[in-house]
Amino acid sequence: MQASNRWHHDVYADFDHAKIDVQRVPRMGRKAVDSNSIFVDRLFIAEEDRIGEEGKGFSYILHSLNPERILIAVEAIGIGQDALRRATRDAKERVVFDRAIDQKQGIQHPLAKKWMYLECAWLMATRAAELHDMGSPCGAEANSSKFFGPRAGHGAAWKAVTTQGGFGCAKEYHVERLCREAALTRLAPITEQLFLSVIAEKVLEIPKSY
Repeated sequence: MQASNRWHHDVYADFDHAKIDVQRVPRMGRKAVDSNSIFVDRLFIAEEDRIGEEGKGFSYILHSLNPERILIAVEAIGIGQDALRRATRDAKERVVFDRAIDQKQGIQHPLAKKWMYLECAWLMATRAAELHDMGSPCGAEANSSKFFGPRAGHGAAWKAVTTQGGFGCAKEYHVERLCREAALTRLAPITEQLFLSVIAEKVLEIPKSY
């Protein structure tokens, strides 16, 4: 069945291929959702296809940034939790020199730390989500959750890889995939450095540095 170029009359404008060029961007992870580079040149938008008031598009986008940060933070935390479960299960099952490796503090302590980091990140993300749902300012909390959530998730995923040793890089154990998936959450939609700059300026009232 041929897909229609017009997805929904009340929401989207006609997809004019003469004015819009879309190119898929291959990625190392998050393949369940496409990423595309889109170039729009002289596309006319009819008034009936316009969303909201003219000239306020950027302000509408800003309202979506805090929930986006919270969402990505929770995504990263979930990836880290899955990776930690896999690493812990593998440590219990792997026997080296007649002892399961989970009996060694060199294995136990790093995994315990990753659990703590994930829990702290989860508390920050839920705090940000609660504030957002109440309609209260949540910029600092949303930015902080986006900073800590992906760090905790990526750290747990990498620890899962190292816990399994060389097999951690084998696709059949999945943790290498989780590590790739978590890495993207640290990069998008903006860098960690910008979050630090926002907190410094908006919370600590330090002069803007960029």
